[in-house]
Amino acid sequence: FLGRVWRMIADDRAEELQLHAAVQEIAPTEEQLRFTHKTIETVTRDLQNLSFNTAISRLMEFVNEFGTLEPRPKCCLETFVLLLSPLAPHLAEELWQMLGHACSLAYEPWPKFDPQLLVQSTVEIPVQVNGKLRGRIAVCVGSDQQTAEQACEQDAKLKDLLVGKTRVKTIFVVDRLLNFVVK
Repeated sequence: FLGRVWRMIADDRAEELQLHAAVQEIAPTEEQLRFTHKTIETVTRDLQNLSFNTAISRLMEFVNEFGTLEPRPKCCLETFVLLLSPLAPHLAEELWQMLGHACSLAYEPWPKFDPQLLVQSTVEIPVQVNGKLRGRIAVCVGSDQQTAEQACEQDAKLKDLLVGKTRVKTIFVVDRLLNFVVK
């Protein structure tokens, strides 16, 4: 895991110690920012509860998510290094300096998460026809059945499956499932 962390931030193929070319000063996407803040919240809670194994597990998920990105937002990686520091202090210090900081990360404040970023505004729900998965639609969290059905009608693939068929029953579970029973 620590080797993957190193390769996510450092260029392991370079002659000299240097930052990976994918690490850039760019603004993170909303999804990347949400994932980073969920990581801050989870790791903070786990470290307070002395649940080190689950904190490390969440950091592994972060590496899985960000390790393959091209480019990688530097601000998210800096937050990650701060979260890693209680568990791997020497490695975190090296990476912190590589990210361009002159002072030790020991003097940096612990990252805070934004609760508003933890709330998702949309959710992807599976759509079934006669119990078989036929597609997925994105709707606002808490949407009603009518809104979900309208989203299905806008999807060309799902619309073709329902045209000319008689709907016997519609099963809808908010934010979880939409199932059409047709003849």
